[in-house]
Amino acid sequence: MLESYVTPILMSYVNRYIKNLKPSDLQLSLWGGDVVLSKLELKLDVLEQELKLPFTFLSGHIHELRIHVPWTKLGSEPVVITINTMECILKLKDGVQDDHESCGSSSTNRSTTESAKAAVKPRRIQQTTPDPDLPPGYVQSLIWRVINNVNIVINNLILKYVEDDIVLSVNITSAECYTVDEFWDRAFMDISATDLVLRKVINFSDCTVCLDKRNASGKIEFYQDPLLYKCSFRTRLHFTYDNLNSKMPSTIKIHTLVETLKLSITDQQLPMFIRIMQLGISLYYGEIGNFKDGENEDLVCHTKDVLGNISGAEDEIGHDMQYISPESYVQQDDDQQQGWVSWAWSFVPAIVGNDDEDGDFLGIDDGTTMNQHKSPAVKDPIVSIGFYCTKATITFKLTEMQAESSYYSPQKVKSKEVICWEQEGTTVEVLMSGEPFFDCQIGFVGCQALCLKGIMGIKDFEENMNRSDAEAYFFNCGENLSTKGMTYLTNSLFDYRSPENNGVHAEFILDAAAHKEMYTEIAGMQRFGAFYMDYLYTMESTSGKVLVSGNQPDVTSVKSEDFGHVQEMSTKTLIVGPLSLRLDSSAVHRIMKMIVCALEHEYEPYSKSKQDSVDGTKAMPSPEEVAALEEYIPTRITNFTILKCTVTIPMAEFNLLGHLLPVIMGQKSSSSLLNTTNIQPLRPLPCIQILVDKMALEHSMPMYAEQLVQTVSSLSQPSDNLLHYCYSHCYLKIFGFQAGLSSLDINGSYNSPVSVVSPFSTAVYGKMLKLPNYWSKRSHVAVKECIFELPSLTIQATRAQTFLMQAIWQSWAYTGNVSSPVVNEALVNEVFQPSGVKSKNPLPTLEGSIQNVELKYCSTSLVKCASGTMGSIKICAKAPGDGGKEKLIPLIQGPSDTRDLYSSKWLNESRKPESILAPDLFAFTIQIPQHKDYSYSSGAVLLASMQGLTVNIDPILYTWLTYQPQKRSSRPMQQEEQIT
Repeated sequence: MLESYVTPILMSYVNRYIKNLKPSDLQLSLWGGDVVLSKLELKLDVLEQELKLPFTFLSGHIHELRIHVPWTKLGSEPVVITINTMECILKLKDGVQDDHESCGSSSTNRSTTESAKAAVKPRRIQQTTPDPDLPPGYVQSLIWRVINNVNIVINNLILKYVEDDIVLSVNITSAECYTVDEFWDRAFMDISATDLVLRKVINFSDCTVCLDKRNASGKIEFYQDPLLYKCSFRTRLHFTYDNLNSKMPSTIKIHTLVETLKLSITDQQLPMFIRIMQLGISLYYGEIGNFKDGENEDLVCHTKDVLGNISGAEDEIGHDMQYISPESYVQQDDDQQQGWVSWAWSFVPAIVGNDDEDGDFLGIDDGTTMNQHKSPAVKDPIVSIGFYCTKATITFKLTEMQAESSYYSPQKVKSKEVICWEQEGTTVEVLMSGEPFFDCQIGFVGCQALCLKGIMGIKDFEENMNRSDAEAYFFNCGENLSTKGMTYLTNSLFDYRSPENNGVHAEFILDAAAHKEMYTEIAGMQRFGAFYMDYLYTMESTSGKVLVSGNQPDVTSVKSEDFGHVQEMSTKTLIVGPLSLRLDSSAVHRIMKMIVCALEHEYEPYSKSKQDSVDGTKAMPSPEEVAALEEYIPTRITNFTILKCTVTIPMAEFNLLGHLLPVIMGQKSSSSLLNTTNIQPLRPLPCIQILVDKMALEHSMPMYAEQLVQTVSSLSQPSDNLLHYCYSHCYLKIFGFQAGLSSLDINGSYNSPVSVVSPFSTAVYGKMLKLPNYWSKRSHVAVKECIFELPSLTIQATRAQTFLMQAIWQSWAYTGNVSSPVVNEALVNEVFQPSGVKSKNPLPTLEGSIQNVELKYCSTSLVKCASGTMGSIKICAKAPGDGGKEKLIPLIQGPSDTRDLYSSKWLNESRKPESILAPDLFAFTIQIPQHKDYSYSSGAVLLASMQGLTVNIDPILYTWLTYQPQKRSSRPMQQEEQIT
């Protein structure tokens, strides 16, 4: 009797995806316990319909399929399904990059929705008609136990994606999925009343990812190095159910751990790799499909951050069934493509199975199905997806063609490693609860970058150079796992302290306010240390309606008066921990070479920005719509913070930027060949050091700019609040910025920096009007506006320090320098005095300071205007005086009271402004008209004013200007002096 229930289940799954199968032969083989099928063709249309991918299958076949059913031990041994060699080839759907119609009116969407519902109903009737009687309770529980313990083994899985000249292939030698116990060991488990949990493990062995370029005929002339070569990783799946009768889990956790990840990218693969990344971003934001420009459609229709264009079939079926099976979704046309996240969410049922689909196979008749699913739709499950990597490296290589000795031998590609990125403790976590909540957190504990071998014919880090490892590392951020610990695995399925590994139900924060309170910048840095990103999207209803997929109405048919009842929010927070960056010749040339390689392609963008065309048919908004906008406007907010940044810019030991900058600027590259040259490290190597305590960048923009601007611009007198949200705003704040001079000695250590720029803070604010063509008739509305504020700035330097900074600047400004530059050793010794040693003839120091500087820029459709003020300025000379005390000689100062100008007292005393309310030293305003066709002539206007300014010409200034360093040059390090 058991065979009569189990066999239809296995047959239905096999027959659903494989062509040309004879059910009679398959049934006889299953009753024998083993099935072997060879050379099978997959039903590509079924795969596309169920997966709802934005791709189409070009081919798909299975070399061999084995099914083993232990009929005598079905309650204690798993059914094993083995697939040997499965290959699928995909491509982007035809016309997916074409322009499509927008969401349009609600009536159009409702008609599309009705047609989608009509297409779904016959399919469900056809499925539920041939159902036999319901099996007994014991048999039904046994069947569920068999289903929960099915083992799937795939040997040699090959997936290929082709687009233009790109061929991306993924080859997995072996993948096995099986059920495990609470200790994650292989076992035959079942869901019980005391443990409503199902655990599974998927092991992937030897995953290889290749990225190659094909020619016009579709053939790959030569193969690049694999992006990823024989990488093994494991995935843990944890499903939590509310009760024994629940077929859909309430909580789903899918976490993957990779111990070692080694990526390799060549210069020819880099443009293709960036193209694949752009494809993923375009799919996420819905730019491929019917959304071309995220600001064109209705407010709720285009929830680009999470919602896609959801099929209206979901509304009707949700009232009739507890969960929607993958077959129930209608295959959408190209102009009805979903967003990436909506697709991912709709695919959750296929991962864990569903009650409706399996109930059909178990013999639930149509009437029973209707009675069973008249209960209210269950809430959306909480889905947690995590990726964790202990150590990862990304190596960038340069390739060159190498011909064999024989004329007919094929060309081979020889690659050379030039730069490497190392990363520890990487975490990528995604938390979803239906479509109204989406959160993504990315972080890593530590990272560093280093130079390898040579670049552009310069052998700076070859093996025979014997340079120290510390000189190769030019970027460092964060900590090591040895000191930080395994914090990146916190609350994951691989953390022994996590609730799931201790038999405790996990709690999730699904409220925006509580989420922000919990996941702060401090908490992110404590867990990771190098980098932390938190992207949160929420959609809340203020009208009392529940925004869940099961009960959610057709979003495309929501009326405009309901817009105010849905509040969307998108917040991105990015934090970079304390970092150190050294921009020497080796690092700069490697970074520039990567940029040049990334630009060497002819790919068309997936989505082109539309021209700002003004829609004159826009109706006037109603008072209710205006009130709703006044109450809440969806906004995207991005916060980017850098903590404790140190940037070192040494003198250029070689400079070949003349071969790279023209390509970056859009010009043709130089075709001249570069000769191989050995570069000896130059010591001492002067450098400029920049230290910043904190940099904070805040950016905000409306989520649906076009619809908002159309509505606000149609108002006769829009409020300041509505105008504010029609701009994109950017606010940059810099705290504790300072700069100085240092030197790298022969031992590889830096001297104590000599201060040139004293610590100061500054801020820049700018805003830009979205879609300015809608405001062309309103000359008082600012198109661009920028404000710069500088409370104080002090710069001091001796003449020797200015000579040294000039030498560093010239080493970078004069391109084409291959040989090591010459550094005046006497000049370096004069700048960097040994501690405790006083110079016999100390040089005077020139110091300048300005206070209360404010600059403003504003442009409208008629004029451009700039204005600025400076509170005060002071330039003085510091020279040694009597008794070892420093003498301060003012040279330029203002504003100042010049009434006692000719008295000796005035020359000796230090003058300060009487108060902070004193008038500014300098103020100016300039207005320039835009190029318009006016009937009258209009010219620029300049207004300027200055308060009292005094200038004192002192002999010390002549001494500072006429200083000339002694000519004694340093030399590159000899071989015996180099650090080993």
